[in-house]
Amino acid sequence: MVKTVQDPSTEEKILAAARQVFLQKGSAGARMQDIADAAGINKALLHYYFRSKEKLFEVIFREAITRLMPRIHEIFDHAELDFFEKIRAFVHAYTGMAMENPYLPLFVLNEMHSNPDVFLATVFPNHKDLPFKKAIAATEEAMKGGEIRTMEPVQLLFNILSLALFPFIARPMFQRVMQVSGKRYDTLLEQRQTEVADFVIHAIQIKQPKR
Repeated sequence: MVKTVQDPSTEEKILAAARQVFLQKGSAGARMQDIADAAGINKALLHYYFRSKEKLFEVIFREAITRLMPRIHEIFDHAELDFFEKIRAFVHAYTGMAMENPYLPLFVLNEMHSNPDVFLATVFPNHKDLPFKKAIAATEEAMKGGEIRTMEPVQLLFNILSLALFPFIARPMFQRVMQVSGKRYDTLLEQRQTEVADFVIHAIQIKQPKR
């Protein structure tokens, strides 16, 4: 029996189509048939490459995280950046990832609630190596140096991540309640890269007395 070999170009075509469909319809609205149509293949071939919509999501998520995590490590390892510059770079990188993949935050939230152990093992096999310890260490150093007020470093991470990601998760609600167009909402999300960093820094920075 001859074993069928998957074609990398077909796989990438499927992933590109999935990103497009997820972006247009969100994770809940997207169907495997939609993705097959966008990729120009039949549904059976799509299922041969990816068993389910969730499996496609996992691959796309891993790709996004694979690009993001080295950048976060680099930010907190950068000796020439002061703490506030690191905060700005961290927010910019995180919101940038969400802007490129706006359907991922809600997917991650749903997966983490339904089966966190399986999700972490699947998409974060080395989750103990995530850069959050470096962020906490940098926060502790900034507190010791008198740059920021005393706080629980994990609370700072909570604040940054929730401020950065919640507008993506709650987009349908915000657009309806505030009657904001899709284009206008995209502009507001772009502004989050600066707004979140400014808000956080102003909240934690110890103001130096004027001379």
